[in-house]
Amino acid sequence: MNTPVIGVLALQGDVREHLIALAAADAVARPVRRPEELAEVDALVLPGGESTTISKLAVLFGLMEPLRARVRAGLPVYGTCAGLILLADKILDPRSGQETIGGIDMIVRRNAFGRQNESFEAAVDVKGVEGAPVEGVFIRAPWVESVGAAAEVLAEHDGHIVAVRQCNVLATSFHPELTGDHRVHALFVDMVRANRTPESL
Repeated sequence: MNTPVIGVLALQGDVREHLIALAAADAVARPVRRPEELAEVDALVLPGGESTTISKLAVLFGLMEPLRARVRAGLPVYGTCAGLILLADKILDPRSGQETIGGIDMIVRRNAFGRQNESFEAAVDVKGVEGAPVEGVFIRAPWVESVGAAAEVLAEHDGHIVAVRQCNVLATSFHPELTGDHRVHALFVDMVRANRTPESL
């Protein structure tokens, strides 16, 4: 069987919605809170939430270094909103004590689209997602200021980069898990399947 096991980092944020979306995209979805659970998955989703809180909890739970090591080793990862920030190699305006996992050669700006009461939805054309535009839910969303040569821009909104891919790592500023449209998750599941070796199937 070629059904990947994909974890969702379950320290803080909209974990349940990602578990549902991944299951709808034909993956086995599991919450991940400990290093031993991380070791058992084929890929990982970093959910939206509060990036500073997630990074501090990852350190507290002993997950930060295992996360960095697995990403460096090629673990497929998908980050939404706060997850995008965690996957950035650099944050323009980090809070005190905030760390990133890294994985995408990009510079991001936190809360770039405004505060909670400035949240909005917008249609976003995402490269690799067929059909109509994706309905992007932007909640205190970051944007990507710039990317390095290894990173591919998949989508922009209002002149700002909102979706990026680098090798096995995917990130969006918006929350597709909140819309019932699972095409972005399906794109990630396809990435995970392509990454798995025949021996692991």
